[in-house]
Amino acid sequence: MTLTNYRLPGLVAFFCLLNGISPASAQSLSLANDQIKVNWSVKGAGWQIQQVAVKRGGKWVSLATPSGENTLLYAAEKPSEKPSQAFKTITGEEFPGAKYHYQQVQWAESTNPVSLNTAGQAIHFFPKSGKQTGASQLSFQHETDAATVRTDWSIDPAFPTDIIVKQTLTARKDGYFSLATPTLSSVSPQQLAWSSVPGYFLGNHLEPNFALAYAYGHGIPSLPVVYRERCASTLSPLVTTRDGLTLSVIPEPGLARDPWAKDKITQIDWHIGLSHMNRKAQLSPTLYYPVLGEQKSGMKAGETITYTFRYSLTDGDWFKALKHAVYDVYRFKESLAIRRSKQSLTDRIQKMHHYLTDPQTSMWNIEPFDGVKIGAQSYLGGVVGSNKDAMKNSDYGAMWMLAKSTKDPLLTENVLPYAENFKLKQQQTTDGFFKGAAIGQYYLAKSKKFVEEWGEVVEPIGLTYYTMLDVGNMLLFEPTDQELQKRLRLGAERLLTWQKPDGSWAVAYDRHTESEIFRDVKDLRPTFYGMIVAYRLLNDPKYLKAAQKGADWMIQNAVKTGSYLGVCGDARYAPDFATGQTAQAMLDLYDLTKDNRYKDAAIAAAKAYTLSIYTHPIASHAPKTVNGIAREDWEISQTGLSFEHGGIFGSATRHGPIQLASHAGMFIRMYQLTKEPLFADMARAAAIGRDAFVDPKTSVASYYWQAMNKGAGPYPHHAWWQIGWITDYLLAEAELRSNGQVSFPRGFVTPKVGPHQTYGFAPGMVNGEKANLVINEKLVQVDNPSVDYLLAEGTDGKKTFVILLNNSAATSSYAVTVNGKKGAAKQLPAFGMEIMTVTR
Repeated sequence: MTLTNYRLPGLVAFFCLLNGISPASAQSLSLANDQIKVNWSVKGAGWQIQQVAVKRGGKWVSLATPSGENTLLYAAEKPSEKPSQAFKTITGEEFPGAKYHYQQVQWAESTNPVSLNTAGQAIHFFPKSGKQTGASQLSFQHETDAATVRTDWSIDPAFPTDIIVKQTLTARKDGYFSLATPTLSSVSPQQLAWSSVPGYFLGNHLEPNFALAYAYGHGIPSLPVVYRERCASTLSPLVTTRDGLTLSVIPEPGLARDPWAKDKITQIDWHIGLSHMNRKAQLSPTLYYPVLGEQKSGMKAGETITYTFRYSLTDGDWFKALKHAVYDVYRFKESLAIRRSKQSLTDRIQKMHHYLTDPQTSMWNIEPFDGVKIGAQSYLGGVVGSNKDAMKNSDYGAMWMLAKSTKDPLLTENVLPYAENFKLKQQQTTDGFFKGAAIGQYYLAKSKKFVEEWGEVVEPIGLTYYTMLDVGNMLLFEPTDQELQKRLRLGAERLLTWQKPDGSWAVAYDRHTESEIFRDVKDLRPTFYGMIVAYRLLNDPKYLKAAQKGADWMIQNAVKTGSYLGVCGDARYAPDFATGQTAQAMLDLYDLTKDNRYKDAAIAAAKAYTLSIYTHPIASHAPKTVNGIAREDWEISQTGLSFEHGGIFGSATRHGPIQLASHAGMFIRMYQLTKEPLFADMARAAAIGRDAFVDPKTSVASYYWQAMNKGAGPYPHHAWWQIGWITDYLLAEAELRSNGQVSFPRGFVTPKVGPHQTYGFAPGMVNGEKANLVINEKLVQVDNPSVDYLLAEGTDGKKTFVILLNNSAATSSYAVTVNGKKGAAKQLPAFGMEIMTVTR
């Protein structure tokens, strides 16, 4: 702490210094240690910050534009909740468009005066009075006509690059109030390297088109919008400079809304506002508390409100700053450590096997179509033109894997042939612009036609998904099937024809006019993955060349800018799990080419996908009630779960995150590649102890968080995806923990929920021996649900390997029963593994 320029008589000054209190007339104040320093001085209207600096390699590096300006928002009446402004796309249409009725409410509330940060009167000021109040502590105070504001500053002794700030507002008249965090420093667009409000955007440039930036995160909004915590994955708005410094602002835990505060959903409550800008639209991470017009903002004269936050000054990039918020402030490790499974993931796969072979529970349908019988499951979600007759299949790789590993005739005879017919009829084979493409994701049984989810469109990525990936995964199991080979090549040629000279593809084409539509966004999705499938199975170099060309375009336009597009048509392609899929696609391309550019791109995309994982609130043992059932907070915690899509109008705004943790295996692979612990911790937090969301009758987890344990609901096909991601996760963990002694060939990612991949089509290796994956619930049982297991049968038929995985952050005791004979109790360390060999 340094103090200078005292102008009081010597005895008074000496007394003040002795007691750690600055004289009232001090002209400069400082918060400093050996890593950071912030210097104030009295200048003009009040106390202004003259320097914000971070120590790097023995030298101080300063942020270019220090400030110290405070902002108080005041409104005599509650601000309007109605939208105050309309916005257009870059092609001139009003956004988001009338047919996207799922997005209308969210877009309206996101463009009201409070969200656009135009509500109320903005009172800007530099504090009139400032003083040192103790060792490493400063206090500033200022009076306005509306309120008195006191701000107390201190350096956090536990984290010496953090400054803890407590602001106290005392109303001087009735009305609605909101305090903004003071502007520590602002960053010019020229100095900007990255900015993020996690869960909403990650970008490296200001985007003038508001809809593109605000709705999609394609660039940074140029307006000082205020985001809600409901889709903020980590509560840490941040800005990184070209000098490599990151400034973050982080609210103290407990300040934001709890999505299930006690006994009902409180997901949409709005307690704090988050922004990348201050009210003057300067790039400076900012919090608003309380939110103007929301809870606690209405005050009477004389009433007081207090809140606490911290600034974090990081010598490093946005990802390093993010990890500090995740681990050090919001204690993500603790949230993971208290997770315990009541049902093993292995048991869930076994139970879902039975669910899926029962036509009634799985809503399996066989319908005549064009001379053959096609099979799929009922889909009762929103599909344009549906009269509760939509049918869909999901994870073809998981279908074929489960059938081969169980050898169950209920699958091999009653499901697979009809699912394959469905796939063949789903592809257009007649000549024309769409030859080789998928006609639509869904089949309408009453109308007897295939349709797309949201309108009469055809997407190149739909071709990648529903022709290349599905047919490709089937061909891994049936490599000599000539019809499937023919269909794969048909799709590959169409995808190749549609690829633009720069390597990209259109977002979609109109089914009737064949013209390109959705020109307001780019196809920032891994559409090029279809070319990877074609190359691996058809071995034609032109397909690899096309895959690389598409990936190169993605690197420049998506990975390097933080801009991604989603694949859900009903959400107007809000960014979603396709971001995680991009990471796996780049990793698969790296495996084929050994070009480090693709490995680096995979890691960058995976880091971007960490912004789709909730890291708050801190999970605890606090008692709660869910639909009449007593639960502990950690059982229903959002912490560790991913979005379907977040942002301004994603499903997470109302429904919360999803249980379909397709990214878990990919994150384990990323941890194996990078040794970055956040990947492994996020994967495990998503997978472990999610029993409160699992239907006890079927072992199928609900999709959206808000549904709790209602099971598949209108989405019975999701069970296949759940089998797929769980298998991918367990095998990724086995390979990681065994240092490669357990390794099975990976197939292709699945449409469309993320990056999990197909297994079981070829033997793998266990302790140096070839083995096939098997599922045999009668052979082995384990008495601790925290211990999952995989079975692999040696190709010589003489051995069965039991691969045991402790999926707990604590040591687990367990016993294994083999063929009805229970073995001795054993222990596995936290996230440990053991391989047992059963010899016939």
